[in-house]
Amino acid sequence: MGVGDEAEFPWLADEKRLIRQSLDEGRRILGICLGAQLIATCLGAIVGPGSREIGWFPVERSGELADSHWASVLPPTFEAFHWHSDTFAIPGGALPVGASGACPNQGFIMGRVLALQFHLETTPESARALIEHCPEELTDGGPHVQDAVTLLSNPGRFETINGLMTKLVDRWLAT
Repeated sequence: MGVGDEAEFPWLADEKRLIRQSLDEGRRILGICLGAQLIATCLGAIVGPGSREIGWFPVERSGELADSHWASVLPPTFEAFHWHSDTFAIPGGALPVGASGACPNQGFIMGRVLALQFHLETTPESARALIEHCPEELTDGGPHVQDAVTLLSNPGRFETINGLMTKLVDRWLAT
């Protein structure tokens, strides 16, 4: 689903209202994938179709984060799990997190908001569930779509990204 699919998923309108209210109140907000796209929309950024990116691909940390306290958490290049086809523009005033070969905007940080296009929270179980429930997204996907075997071939990858997610969230909560 996408941020504009309110006719099919009416609850998206309520989700956007809650995000806008939380932004207005200065609350912490963590958005991953669709969540990041919804936050971007609420901040006035354009969200729309991008390249489908499903699998394990590197993210290059943005130069804007190199001299920030985020640089001690996010290495210059790190592998992440991806499962998306929409993308967003970086909202005005936000720091871009990084880019991949398929997606120039892989996240942003803005005050107490952390928005990530990629998935560091993915476990082998959640990846299997995505594969089971969305197998059509893995067919004829182009250069940035990996097959199910590749997605699950190295269980240690999940531990690595989960550790990175923990460090990232700890830093976010400390700011």
